[in-house]
Amino acid sequence: MSYSLRLSSRVFRKSFRFALQTCTCQQQHGLHTSRTQKNKEPEPEVNGFDMKSFPVDSIRNFSIIAHVDHGKSTLADRLLEFTGAIKKDADNKQVLDKLQVERERGITVKAQTASVTYKYKGQTYLLNLIDTPGHVDFSYEVSRSLAACDGVILLVDANEGVQAQTVANFYLAFTNELPILPVLNKIDLKNADPEAVKEQLLNLFEIDPDEVLMISAKKGIGIEKVITGVIESIPSPAKKCNPDAPLRALLFDSWFDRYKGAVCLILVVDGTLRKGDTVASAHTGKTYDIRDLGILTPQERSVQQLFAGQVGYFTANIRSAKEAQVGDTFHRKGIPCEPLEGFRQAKPMVFAGMYPMDQSEHPALRAAIDRLTLNDSSVSINIESSAALGQGWRLGFLGLLHMDVFNQRLEQEHGAQVVVTTPSVPYKVRIHGEKALREYGEEEPTITNPIQWPDPQVIVETSEPVVMGTVITPDSYLGAIISLCQDRRGIQHNLRNLDQNRIIVQYKLPLNEIVVDFYDNLKSVSSGYATFDYEDIGFEPSSLVKLDILLNGNMIDELSTIVHSSRARVVGKQICEKLSNTLPRHLFQIAIQAAVRGRVLARTNIKAVRKDVLAKCYGGDISRKMKLLKRQAEGKKRMKMYGNIEVPREAFINILKR
Repeated sequence: MSYSLRLSSRVFRKSFRFALQTCTCQQQHGLHTSRTQKNKEPEPEVNGFDMKSFPVDSIRNFSIIAHVDHGKSTLADRLLEFTGAIKKDADNKQVLDKLQVERERGITVKAQTASVTYKYKGQTYLLNLIDTPGHVDFSYEVSRSLAACDGVILLVDANEGVQAQTVANFYLAFTNELPILPVLNKIDLKNADPEAVKEQLLNLFEIDPDEVLMISAKKGIGIEKVITGVIESIPSPAKKCNPDAPLRALLFDSWFDRYKGAVCLILVVDGTLRKGDTVASAHTGKTYDIRDLGILTPQERSVQQLFAGQVGYFTANIRSAKEAQVGDTFHRKGIPCEPLEGFRQAKPMVFAGMYPMDQSEHPALRAAIDRLTLNDSSVSINIESSAALGQGWRLGFLGLLHMDVFNQRLEQEHGAQVVVTTPSVPYKVRIHGEKALREYGEEEPTITNPIQWPDPQVIVETSEPVVMGTVITPDSYLGAIISLCQDRRGIQHNLRNLDQNRIIVQYKLPLNEIVVDFYDNLKSVSSGYATFDYEDIGFEPSSLVKLDILLNGNMIDELSTIVHSSRARVVGKQICEKLSNTLPRHLFQIAIQAAVRGRVLARTNIKAVRKDVLAKCYGGDISRKMKLLKRQAEGKKRMKMYGNIEVPREAFINILKR
């Protein structure tokens, strides 16, 4: 027994001594290995992608611009396939459109970037492609993307020809002095007429027909010509980039990742950016350590460094949306530099109130809006409160589609259920009087909410935003379109032939008249053939009034709206009828009135809920019945004097929402 115990203890001591020696050797080996790795220079790149092999002269930064549904995303898919960035597959549709709303609607909402390589005449080129939106509401995305580009591909549908947003995008690139590579797409369609479209390009933009490339992005025809055309006709960023200067990087887009924080998409203008560098923001002055650095191919691909002229992304644990301002300049810590020219601040054209369905969801909705505005910096936010809907925000958008997409992204990406009120536009009011000037702080304040409208006695002049609308339509629909524009208080500015069958007509229109349903009506009267684009041309004086809604003489501020004096009666009648169908009946009659400056323009009544007091009268004299009816009428009159009209929250939601 004792011998077995001594043997087992001896074996245990030997095993323990051997394990201790093994552990010590492993620690020493690990220490030696870590020291060796620490002294070893970091590998230049990962996965065999060496960013050093692309000098400034071999870089091409370009974007694709076109009207809606002219094939930008399809062309981007074929370019990625042809250069080997993605495998050829029948499922490659809208590869760069990553948002759910983009795939559902079939439109591009966010500008997306992809870096690919292509070998041409013995030299390997780095091509940085940016796929841009085509709808007028997202023109700010296009203008931001052009700041990181040295040229553009102007894509035109050979079947549809030049359309409204084609014209707007051309002049956007032209004013930025960017070389333009014209490309005709969909030449394989049965009704395609490339020669007629070339003539349109010549008449409108003075583009030589011999310079126009003809392709079919869907079938992959002519894709190689597009790539070689980009390399030959679009210059490198050598003129505006200096590899030997201190670091300067332009932030032109960003989005939020729940694990990494803000992901910043940048163009390295000067110098070199390396993983692990400490950079500072010229806008906020805060410093950040670069934790991850990479390019989009189109998947995120980490690299060790980015050089001048290259487009990539970085993460630095930026958690606040305010610290990743689009247009900011990043430089190396301790080496200040002159900030790069940023972007013109987006000017909201449409304002709408946004409230949570339940006030308990207010903090979650606030966080969702903050994260979404990091990805969409063109949205303006102001806190707003309503007695009927509670705490919320007044958001400014670039257009109606922009507002719809923002609301849909809130629901899909963040699971938020919101109430969006009827959109309105900003107005300017010139006022007088010391008291009014103290209240508003300036002589001509901008009003975005009817509740802020000044008292009529202090108003000197009112102004509303006006846009220059461009409609391109077949000539057979011209009469209906002119009638539509004139009904919306439009003033014809220009009318000319685009070719033998199509006409360009320009109208000066009040923004308030086109912001809700003008586009739908335009498509209706033109059988879907007309296209529409507009640009802001400022404010013009107009006769504007505040339309008040009264329930039994009590004003309901949340239902007030700003209208032109010529349409006050029509709009007031529409609101009164909608209210009469929405509000619940009470035990007394409710009078719904629309008034301007105390003058009633429209009225409807909601009849009282009445008890049948004659039910117990099976006969007898008429005086008995009249006595009962008179007593009931007196009771209803007293009830109306003391009764309060309670408008339920659901009724406000039905009235105020779009």
